[in-house]
Amino acid sequence: MKRWAWLAVIVAALVTGYAAGYFLNPAGVPPVKAYTEGREIRFLHTEASDPKVATLLTRMMKSPVLVVPALAQAPESMLANVYVFTNGVRRGEGPFKFQADVFDRPPGTDEHSPLRAVNLVKWTNEAAARELRSAAEVKEAEAKGELTIERPGVVVNMPFLTWPGGRR
Repeated sequence: MKRWAWLAVIVAALVTGYAAGYFLNPAGVPPVKAYTEGREIRFLHTEASDPKVATLLTRMMKSPVLVVPALAQAPESMLANVYVFTNGVRRGEGPFKFQADVFDRPPGTDEHSPLRAVNLVKWTNEAAARELRSAAEVKEAEAKGELTIERPGVVVNMPFLTWPGGRR
């Protein structure tokens, strides 16, 4: 009898957890960890201007990222930056399995935008790589020649779910 009671409790907990998860995130879009201004945040990938990037993000998140080529035509004034690491600190959160992305201009800043110009970051000496948590740190490391930044012209819609001092 105890065995059935435990089984019922486990099943109830699983069902309740799934129901709560659906209520909190009915679309089932998984949030992604990143950094801005030295703090951890959560965001979503919803659309990308490039089909290869959309496929990469879809596989990474196991949730569809739509292809919207027109995003690449957004004027510079509408774009903020996301720094995506292509080598360096292996943490697994980024799309290339390196450290989590770093964002500039979070919600609450004058120039905030969910539309992000992708900046590919590559450490010049991978052995000297360290985790960076702010756009200022990325730019400082670039100025010192520690890394290079390439901007391939890809735009991704990346709305924040949490940010320093706020959340949706």
